[in-house]
Amino acid sequence: MDAAAAIAHARRHSRYLARQLDARPTLEEALTTTLQAHISAALLLEWFAQTPFEAGDEAGLKSALRRLRIRTMAHLIVRDLAGLADLDEITEGMTLLAEQTVRVAVDQARAGLVERFGEPRGETDNAVQPFICIGMGKLGGRELNVSSDVDFIFVYPEAGETDGETPTGPGKRIDNFDFFTRLGRKVIELLADVTGDGFVFRVDMRLRPNGDSGPLACSFDMLENYFFTQGREWERYAWIKARALTGGVNDELESLRKPFVFRKYLDFGAINAMRDLHAQIRREVARRDMADNIKLGPGGIREIEFIAQVFQLIRGGRESALQIRPTQKVLDRLALRGVLGEEAVEQLQDAYVFLRRLEHRLQYVEDAQTHKLPATDEDQALIASAMGFDGYAALLVELDRHRTHVSRHFDAVFGAQDAETSTPRAVWQDIEQCEAGAGECRSALAGMGFSDADELAHRLSAFKGGSRYRQLPDPSRTRVDALVPKLLEACRDTPQPTATALRGLDLLEAISRRAAYLALLAEFPQALGMVARLIGASSWAATYLVRHPILLDELLDTRLLTAEPDWPAFEAGLRVQLEELGDDTERQMDMMRDAHHAQVFRLLARDLGGDLSVERLSDHLSALADAMLRITLDMCWRKLPRRHCDTPRFAVIAYGKLGGKELGYASDLDVIFLFDDTHEAAQETYARLAQRMLTWLSSHTSAGILFETDTRLRPNGESGLLVSSVEAFRDYQQKSAWVWEHQALTRARYCAGDAGVGAQFEIIRREVLTQPRDVDTLRSEVLAMRQKMMDSYGNKSPLFDLKQDAGGLIDLEFAVQYMVLAHSGAHPELTGNLGNIALLRIAASAGLLPALDAVAAGNAYRRLRHLQHGLRLNDAPKARVPADEVQTERAAIRAVWSHLFGDAANSAAPAGL
Repeated sequence: MDAAAAIAHARRHSRYLARQLDARPTLEEALTTTLQAHISAALLLEWFAQTPFEAGDEAGLKSALRRLRIRTMAHLIVRDLAGLADLDEITEGMTLLAEQTVRVAVDQARAGLVERFGEPRGETDNAVQPFICIGMGKLGGRELNVSSDVDFIFVYPEAGETDGETPTGPGKRIDNFDFFTRLGRKVIELLADVTGDGFVFRVDMRLRPNGDSGPLACSFDMLENYFFTQGREWERYAWIKARALTGGVNDELESLRKPFVFRKYLDFGAINAMRDLHAQIRREVARRDMADNIKLGPGGIREIEFIAQVFQLIRGGRESALQIRPTQKVLDRLALRGVLGEEAVEQLQDAYVFLRRLEHRLQYVEDAQTHKLPATDEDQALIASAMGFDGYAALLVELDRHRTHVSRHFDAVFGAQDAETSTPRAVWQDIEQCEAGAGECRSALAGMGFSDADELAHRLSAFKGGSRYRQLPDPSRTRVDALVPKLLEACRDTPQPTATALRGLDLLEAISRRAAYLALLAEFPQALGMVARLIGASSWAATYLVRHPILLDELLDTRLLTAEPDWPAFEAGLRVQLEELGDDTERQMDMMRDAHHAQVFRLLARDLGGDLSVERLSDHLSALADAMLRITLDMCWRKLPRRHCDTPRFAVIAYGKLGGKELGYASDLDVIFLFDDTHEAAQETYARLAQRMLTWLSSHTSAGILFETDTRLRPNGESGLLVSSVEAFRDYQQKSAWVWEHQALTRARYCAGDAGVGAQFEIIRREVLTQPRDVDTLRSEVLAMRQKMMDSYGNKSPLFDLKQDAGGLIDLEFAVQYMVLAHSGAHPELTGNLGNIALLRIAASAGLLPALDAVAAGNAYRRLRHLQHGLRLNDAPKARVPADEVQTERAAIRAVWSHLFGDAANSAAPAGL
């Protein structure tokens, strides 16, 4: 379509454009000349310069500003309707027009006031005070529509007064408040007055502090005080997109805005506030019969904006990437973080573009600020044609499709929840504050399927009668009253309803003073259901949630709880977040703990869901610990005040469960520290580094703890140096280490720090493991150590101890360690830190074990670890089971034991084996 055809097409669909073309004969020629150009700040300046005016000529200024708007509107209308511009170009073009005209208006209005009163000065350092015009709403988000109001807030940094220094001599002094109030009024006049050329923008000032009753301009102190004492939830929403258009003191303004809008904690209470705001809008829509309003009506533009912005309010304080303004970019980032599903975001994006394009075509007709679908046949046909549809009915079908998608996604986030079932609600309402009068409640609980109704009734009574509940603020108590019945409903469907409910009440009581967590569970029933399933499956999981309730946030998106971890990406992302905190050690430590707890919780959810074997879980937990050690080392090194080199030649060596990649949820980290550095300060420097790392890992902060650590496996144990040089470690292992220390070395590995030091450790490890040994002496020492352990941890109960008893886990581990030490000289492949099951297979391939025995023992080891893991998940004090449940496994492990140690080992075998 050539320029003439494009203009003719636009004229047919915009009566406003037709009037402008008829009234201004040169406009069509101007459009033809520049139609292929995108609107830019430079182009707007060029067009503005084509309508010159004299300094002080207010009428000329108003005319130039309005003619600029007409030229810009005409350009955008033609390009849009001809298919030459997308939505982003139209909204950006209108935003640039607003920015340019506001700056001109401010500059001209300020110049006139300075000529009379001089420059406004601050009280602190007598500096000239800028006038800051804050663009709110779509202007702040660079999403301005073609007939939009502009929402402004006027602020200035400091109180003070003008200096009275005018071009013509001393002038009258006025205070800054008066100066900037006059300036604000003049800016509004320059933009909003209707003249023969129309207006530039309608100006709305109702979003300023205290609305229409508040001052037109306020200082930073006034603004901060208002935020702190009177700022309401809907104002937080309004300030999300706020952006300074003039003044140039953005950092100071942002330091006021961001803490008000984005809370440090996960702010789920924002959902209820946003729902209330939306309900008010819906009531107004219904009252005014505005169901056909594509902005405010059901499934309209406002609902898409609310979906995006509520998650900004909830998460923005913790996720700085969400502290952005444009709606579509926010939606993209929510999808990237898994907060909203990709399909949901795609549908919301499509609907947003469709609705905004339709909005513009409605406004093109008369340049009217309307969002209402047309009522006449003529206008309906006009809009359908402008949108590219054959008829209005076809347009409505597509519109209804988009609005249905938006409403569904909006209700998923904001929809009010169903009322609680009457029985659990009645139980909670009627429960007595003493056990004696709760008979009916017990009967009701039993009828709901709670087997130990007495215990649960007593716990409910204690909760409701306790001081913690009675001292809650009214809003929190109301939420608790709503949540307890829902919790009982969720728990009744778990395998152990009573145990689950008791754990759930512990959790609810622990978070009862934290409104954000109560709001989360109240607003997201799927989260409450997931909580019930998790705590029902594991008392350890329940305790973990009580200690770290921030993990409740992880329940909002079940995909996070099923996705396979990407540990390199996790580590890289965490490092970036830590960098953003600068030198704030406390927040960095908390961030690492929160991130670690979140990852553990995701693994726990997969584990309890049956998606992870014990071996795979241990691999993940060990990889996570390795990442935390690497980050901790780097953070501590950077913060070390005295360093003799830029990069530490220092490494962390893992032993025990971490070394063997068999880490459990609550495992300590057995580590030692090595260095290879001849500098005279090396020993002292690396000792301080190691101590800082241990403190960083094991300190209790508000976010909890990362890991308990154990360094007793270092050379000479607790009496030895905290860090050792590589040579000192080699010398100790070859000359002084006990056999049990060589056993420990079989499952040790480099896990963090200098890779060169790690490689040297591995060389030493292989040297030690493959050195010649007297097998008889080795066998005697290993058996003596095993017997010593059995004497120390003897099991007097009739149950079988999965770890300590003969035929248990330690027997298999000792057997493998003995094989490695006895036969690695001839079979160096045994030195690989591959895990006990893999080493059994290698031993069988080398002819050291019968193949069937090796397979049976490996399967037995896997089964015993699985049983041990299940018991630990439910806080069993000892990992013990009835002996007949593991008869086959015990026999398989004892077969390997007997094959390696012969008759000398049989005395330790239990009867029947």
